[in-house]
Amino acid sequence: MIPLSNYLILGAILFAISVVGIFLNRKNLVVILMSIELLLLAANMNFVAFSHYLGDAAGQVFVFFILTVAAAESAIGLAILIIVFRNRMSINVEDLDELKG
Repeated sequence: MIPLSNYLILGAILFAISVVGIFLNRKNLVVILMSIELLLLAANMNFVAFSHYLGDAAGQVFVFFILTVAAAESAIGLAILIIVFRNRMSINVEDLDELKG
């Protein structure tokens, strides 16, 4: 059986990679969206690991809701990305500072 600490270390590594991806790459909107998804998956891994370790299904229920929200966020984010690309011909975050509501 794999110990809980291995899952937590892997989750921390994935979380750190996603935070680095968000803060170091502030130019490409696709990479920022992928980093946010990786951040959510790292949190989900910790939820599932603790759920299995404690023998409680509550963590797996949280993961179900987080994945549902993440799928909706991805769909809406990609739709916004396509509209921005059609209007601006660029997905650089620096080009999006002139958006009007």
